[in-house]
Amino acid sequence: MNKKTIRIILVAIWILFLAGTISIFSLFSMVKNDFNGWFGGLPSLQDLEKPDPDLSSELISADGVSLGKYYRKNRTPVSYEELSTELVNTLLVTEDIRFKEHSGIDLKGLVRAVIGKLTFQFKGGGSTITMQLAENLYKTSSANRGSLYDFSGVGQIITKLKEWIIAVQLEESYTKEEILAMYLNTVEYGSNSYGIKVAAKTFFNKLPSQLNYKEAAVLIGSINAPTRYNPVYNPENAIQKRTEVLYNLHKYGLIDRVSFDTLKVSDLGLNYKVDNHNEGLATYFRSVIGRDLLAWSKDHGYDLYDDGLKIYTTIDSRMQQYAEEAMAQHMDTLQEVFFNHLNGDMPWIDKDGNEMEGFLQDAIKRTPQYRALSSQFEDDKDSIDYYLNLKRPMTVFSWEGEKDTLFSAYDSLSYYKHFLQAGFMAMDPKNGHIKAWVGGVDHKYFKFDHVRYGKRQPGSTFKPFIYTVAIDNGWSPCFPVVDAPITIAIPGQEAWQPDNANGKFTGEKMTIRQAMARSVNSITAYVMDKVGPQTVVDYAHRMGIESDLAVVPSLALGVSDVSLYEMLGAYSSFVNKGVYTQPFYISRIEDQNGNIIQQFVPETREALNEQTAYVMLHMLKGTTEEPGGTGMALDRELRVNNEIAAKTGTTQNASDGWFMGVTKDLAAGAWVGGDERSIHFKYWPMGQGARTAMPIWEIFMKKVYADPTLGIEKGAFPKPVKPITVELDCSKYDGITQPNDSLRVDLIDEDDIM
Repeated sequence: MNKKTIRIILVAIWILFLAGTISIFSLFSMVKNDFNGWFGGLPSLQDLEKPDPDLSSELISADGVSLGKYYRKNRTPVSYEELSTELVNTLLVTEDIRFKEHSGIDLKGLVRAVIGKLTFQFKGGGSTITMQLAENLYKTSSANRGSLYDFSGVGQIITKLKEWIIAVQLEESYTKEEILAMYLNTVEYGSNSYGIKVAAKTFFNKLPSQLNYKEAAVLIGSINAPTRYNPVYNPENAIQKRTEVLYNLHKYGLIDRVSFDTLKVSDLGLNYKVDNHNEGLATYFRSVIGRDLLAWSKDHGYDLYDDGLKIYTTIDSRMQQYAEEAMAQHMDTLQEVFFNHLNGDMPWIDKDGNEMEGFLQDAIKRTPQYRALSSQFEDDKDSIDYYLNLKRPMTVFSWEGEKDTLFSAYDSLSYYKHFLQAGFMAMDPKNGHIKAWVGGVDHKYFKFDHVRYGKRQPGSTFKPFIYTVAIDNGWSPCFPVVDAPITIAIPGQEAWQPDNANGKFTGEKMTIRQAMARSVNSITAYVMDKVGPQTVVDYAHRMGIESDLAVVPSLALGVSDVSLYEMLGAYSSFVNKGVYTQPFYISRIEDQNGNIIQQFVPETREALNEQTAYVMLHMLKGTTEEPGGTGMALDRELRVNNEIAAKTGTTQNASDGWFMGVTKDLAAGAWVGGDERSIHFKYWPMGQGARTAMPIWEIFMKKVYADPTLGIEKGAFPKPVKPITVELDCSKYDGITQPNDSLRVDLIDEDDIM
């Protein structure tokens, strides 16, 4: 071969090399810039700098405990420092052993993958961890597809080119450690767990920093096929895959042969529990606050289920736990009492004490199942009744645990209507921070929240508002009134003549403190007649009752529906020196990077002067101090060396039982009743608030006082700075002069009485 031929060959080679190089660079440039719309776009520099995987938003208690999450995909990110060395090593030997050596593209692995494809001998893929991260973050195979994707096979090549380009850019923008953490945060591991933190919690109840080789091999082994290698649903496949991963650890010298042989025959070591909105602490609270957070997110341009927000609440996880325990302990016992006293009778009772006919037939028409059947069968009664009476296997709630049974829709409705419901809330009265919230007996089976959304008649727990008006206008707790029948005229209507709870009038002269302590209706009605319904309504609204209140004399006995949330906020005004602080439960919200988006401050206003508030505390203490006080049944352990301002409440027919209790550090209240007002104890004394609601408060407070870490202690209410102008020690006097008629004129105009 002469020199001229050699020169021509060399030139041709260089031309081919340069042409190939130019073609490759041109191809990459065309892909990167989406030439003519053939390839589909790539993420912008801003997207690369701030990748945005869908992240769960987390609800966090005041003491730093995770209460739950809001998510489409359950994912919580971690940093590299939060990963165990064993986990990192397991990932590298499984997915990318040369990860620390390449710059996003592993040429050796790529050549191996190509040869494997051509020879039909697959020996591993050519995708690096960084390339896989590119696909996880930017969905290169499915998002932004150009017109060339319409040609079979071409799309796969373009996708790989995109991943190479993005991988190189990621390597330029992030450290190796950051890329590893980002990859583990974006991977799906099965059982609705996205990201290594959720996966470690779901399958092993551990943090990523606590994972050992045995556990890491299970999770890393599931990455490419989370269903096939799910250790819960496909344990044999998971063990087989784990063995492959463990062998790689041995192959690269990270575990010895003895460890490999031991680990490969060991069990999976699972501690499996999937995050569930019906489980864990504060389930009702999470549901209620979720609605508020959705509205907030919409107003502020965030996605609650995608943006990884951190919502810091005022809930104390310890108090929440005690509240839930108190609820369960008492309601389990009370439900058994309720069942036993029914003795097989139905609990829905009319005003005459008889079972209500057609109750279930009416109730079932309000269910989603009935509405669906009615729509399906176009109101064909026979078809609807057939399916409503068709028995099916189902799992139902019981206080002994879930049980399987055969129930029709009617059976199920009847069964659940037999259960008593309850609500409980506790808050710091000085700053409005809600510390515990239990909206019902079991969120999985009874979704309705009885703290904020449940509104029922408060009964005698409303009486303090009537006495507040009197005290604020100069009455003394020592003011004497006789327990006697009273008739209050109502223009244009029949006069109102209230009975006492026992239907009797003693004729005894007692102070208004004693009267409120014993919950004497006749004396409360007398005070209401003096101060007037409109004034009482005005005071109640000022103190935090937002519900509509009937401007009628019978309001004295709590005939207008209110929520436990409202009542507790109003009662807290007494211990907060007359200042109403709206109960609230979010202290701040942060973005996924820890930046504070918004801090929350509760609404406050002066509802009463400090002296009136303190005197009302003295009045309310009568419930647990005066002979015959309805709170005297509280455990003596709670009452010794402790001031408790409290009030019981029971509505007509005992449909609702209430207890409100305030101490110097904590205000808490409970409501107990049937799912509907017609569901109640057949005998009024059995449904009294002192028996149905007060025990929840009692159990809770005993647990709180027993926990020194909470800083809640027994003690006296602080006295106001200015001296009290009315007498509190009623033992010194037989009574004081009755207020003159001018008081009535000052407080209410005759035209306001309805």
